[in-house]
Amino acid sequence: MTHSVKKLLHVDSSILGAGSVSRELSAEIVAEQQRRHPGLSVTYRDLAVDPVGHLSGAHLAAFQGAAPETSALAQDLAAGQAALEEFLAADIVVVGAPMYNFSVPSQLKAWIDRLAVAGKTFRYSENGPVGLAGGKKVIVASSRGGFYGPGTQIEFLDHQENYLRGVFGFFGISDVSFIRAEGVALGGEQRAKAIAAARSEIAQKAA
Repeated sequence: MTHSVKKLLHVDSSILGAGSVSRELSAEIVAEQQRRHPGLSVTYRDLAVDPVGHLSGAHLAAFQGAAPETSALAQDLAAGQAALEEFLAADIVVVGAPMYNFSVPSQLKAWIDRLAVAGKTFRYSENGPVGLAGGKKVIVASSRGGFYGPGTQIEFLDHQENYLRGVFGFFGISDVSFIRAEGVALGGEQRAKAIAAARSEIAQKAA
């Protein structure tokens, strides 16, 4: 990214609060980006504390022009629109994404569902889908209780990083990188080792 970068969107999704590895790493990534880009404007969204609702039939009806059935639905639709606008406006997106049951938290999936809007982040053409949200940099702080990286025995169960790389790629974003802490549930020593390695990677990529 160049010095023209002005806006960063920081999204956390872990339900573990202060005990979260992904939150710790995403905060450090954001701090490093602020050091690299003085004056960077940061917007923070905590999907565990202030989630957007999961899609329902009522949401789909509203998307197709029906009046919202309740004031709560209207508020949720407005929250989803705000989430989309934040994403579109950002030059850098930092996502704290732990692995839950081989995938992402449902709160993070609900947020992504609000970003996947035809005509905003993608469109369909005669030659297939075209991403409309390119030009951004996405950095994912990924934490995993076990080891799911390339060459591991259970690599095939990784529906977390593969999904995120795929969906952001679908939006037209080619600059997607991961800062990964693996094995954080395998004891204190391994947890500390994984966090230290991730911190080192943050510093190396910023150099």
